[in-house]
Amino acid sequence: MDLNILKGKWNQIKGELKQKYGELTDDDLQFTEGKFDEMLGKIQEKTGKTKDELKKEIGSIFK
Repeated sequence: MDLNILKGKWNQIKGELKQKYGELTDDDLQFTEGKFDEMLGKIQEKTGKTKDELKKEIGSIFK
């Protein structure tokens, strides 16, 4: 997953994740450089998915 592409499309990705997982908040999806894994941990807690599953799902949104 290319973090530069991720940063550029983050609003789109964030919107799609919020639609799919209604319990996610803007705070959960706050993308800060260097804290990507921390953000994935928050999403993981709320969705029950593994970090690898989430990385694949996020990657599939912006391909």
